Amino acid sequence: MSQQPHIIEPAVPATSCVIWLHGLGADCFDFVPVVEALGLPQNHGIRFVFPQAPTRPVTINGGFPMPCWYDILGMSPARAINQAHMDEAVAMLKGLIADQQAKGILPKQVILAGFSQGGAVVITTAVLSGLPLAGVMALSTYGPDLDELLKNAPQGAGLPVFCAHGRGDEVLPLSMGREAHDLLQAAGHSTEWHEYPMAHEVCPQEIADIRRWLMARLGL
Repeated sequence: MSQQPHIIEPAVPATSCVIWLHGLGADCFDFVPVVEALGLPQNHGIRFVFPQAPTRPVTINGGFPMPCWYDILGMSPARAINQAHMDEAVAMLKGLIADQQAKGILPKQVILAGFSQGGAVVITTAVLSGLPLAGVMALSTYGPDLDELLKNAPQGAGLPVFCAHGRGDEVLPLSMGREAHDLLQAAGHSTEWHEYPMAHEVCPQEIADIRRWLMARLGL
């Protein structure tokens, strides 16, 4: 990663961390306004880390370069992806978790969050790492090859997973998000499913639900 993540430090010493990955074509500042919209308590102690995806050509967009965690080679079968790019993104995210651990924040106080393509990286990393994370936020996303990943995943305690999707999402159909949720649930993870009357975006009710879930997961 050539660019350092954007980091929002809490007003008090950090005791937990949310690492939040943006979607295709966006940047590390995309979800910064959501942090303010969450209206967390002043002494929340959560460090927010927003990594930046590298800019490279995206095959399904005619080879036009844009920030992306991995190249999407085709829409079917089920979003063919560049696996080497996904592996790079997973390694980057594991490195950020290790950075937090070096700063005294254990994986059990780390939440991985991701929107769309960022969510796919987050789900993949959480499953492959087997780390006892505080939780996963999978927003308007899906799980590439998730059924195969889960078969070979290290056996750990079930992860709390917050899944949210818009019923009018034309970029990533709701069915893809629901399939990822159902696979995670069947594998023993503690999942919540939320759907909203929105497109490929975030809405106020979703932010309110994220706030409740985040505070419960981090003991606020």
